[in-house]
Amino acid sequence: MLTQGDKDFLAKKGITEEKLNAQLNCFKTGFPWLKLAGAASPGNGITIPTEAEKKDYLAAWDAYLDGTGKVLKFVPASGAASRMFKNLFEFLDTEEKTDFIEKFETNLEKFAFIDDLKAAIAKNGGDGSVKTAIATLLGEEGLSYGKLPKGLLKFHKYEDGARTPVEEHLVEGALYAGGKNGQVTVHFTVSPEHRPLFEALVAKVVPKYEKKFGVKYSVSFSEQKASTDTVAANPDNTPFRGKDGKILFRPGGHGALIENLNDLDADVIFIKNIDNVVPDRLKAETVEYKKLIAGVLVSKQKKAFQYLELLDSGKYTHAQLEEIIRFLRDELCCRNPELKDLEDAELAIYLKKKLNRPMRVCGMVKNVGEPGGGPFLAYNQDGTISLQILESSQIDKENAEYLQMFQNGTHFNPVDLVCAVKDYQGNKFDLTKYVDHQTGFISSKSKDGKELKALELPGLWNGAMSDWNTIFVEVSLGTFNPVKTVNDLLRPQHQ
Repeated sequence: MLTQGDKDFLAKKGITEEKLNAQLNCFKTGFPWLKLAGAASPGNGITIPTEAEKKDYLAAWDAYLDGTGKVLKFVPASGAASRMFKNLFEFLDTEEKTDFIEKFETNLEKFAFIDDLKAAIAKNGGDGSVKTAIATLLGEEGLSYGKLPKGLLKFHKYEDGARTPVEEHLVEGALYAGGKNGQVTVHFTVSPEHRPLFEALVAKVVPKYEKKFGVKYSVSFSEQKASTDTVAANPDNTPFRGKDGKILFRPGGHGALIENLNDLDADVIFIKNIDNVVPDRLKAETVEYKKLIAGVLVSKQKKAFQYLELLDSGKYTHAQLEEIIRFLRDELCCRNPELKDLEDAELAIYLKKKLNRPMRVCGMVKNVGEPGGGPFLAYNQDGTISLQILESSQIDKENAEYLQMFQNGTHFNPVDLVCAVKDYQGNKFDLTKYVDHQTGFISSKSKDGKELKALELPGLWNGAMSDWNTIFVEVSLGTFNPVKTVNDLLRPQHQ
């Protein structure tokens, strides 16, 4: 039973009782496993452009940038970096020198934050031990890296100083997302407690990069909405309450950011994680492939818009309908076994519905064992088959056929997307209408020493974009350089 205090609390968060009950019901019913048609692979869902096609797509993107389309770079940057320093925190507890700690200590001078660290140690009167270095790096008396988000940490060294991931994304934006007027629009999603730090950093560095690249930045921020938080449940599926007696809500995962994305006004939006950045000496490859997938997007979108206008006119032949079917099937990988049973008028309605959706092109890299969502052909609720990025938690491991598909996948998604979010008449799509709400998942967590069930919303590039037109394009492994632990910054790609 909800108390009046519960109802007031829900109202303050912007969550209705119906929404609360629907979420609690998810704990009771669970989520269905996805029905798979196969793992996407080159020639079967993953496109590998020829050199001639690459040239055409790159030219298509350059031409688009010369037009009036609004381009935006969207960077989820709210995650804390605490997991990046897990090994260092363990060392402070145990003082056990593992191989990880030995590597960190031996290469301390190579980190981009070394000058700041030395200054903080000197200020605190610390000694030269690795324990002091780690405590100063992580602690509030030093650099507070243990509490800061990745976006604000110094990743790369340059002659004129070190750069954070936020700065590297600003630089990237200037290299592939600036229009003919020199406008570069970048949006970061941040946590409320860190927003002032992000704003201060951007205000400080923007003039420098505007001068360096001859551009004008428009940088904005948003936070995950309280209304997208999800209720936590006890093992018996009743609402979990904290020590204060209030129902516990948790952030619903990156899928909640579909709301933030939906609030932005742009024609084309690049999406890339905050920690996947490289120094300038390696950026050329990243920039080329970003332009490539954007060129694929605007080329396919142009074709889809032409077909939509033809369908709108009502002046089409059966042969033209068959041509549109082939485009949907072969280029957008949207397959429907039942099409042969439809009359032309019904077929035109179906084709218009499938073409008039948001579109995304996702870069896929060859699978080398890094974590990431896999590219699959999956069945949708309407019986059609389309391309989806799936996480392991969405796949029934008891199904031997599906498990083999997952284990033998040739590629994975490094979160490298470019999206078209307006229709052929220039209207914004309501992105919240294209989410498959059956693709969330439940995980086990704990709070105050008590077990709880947590509800994860459909992921931003997973179920939250389930009903989009999707194209997978192979991109170079050199475009994927995430930083999961602090020692990843010692990899050649970050030096």
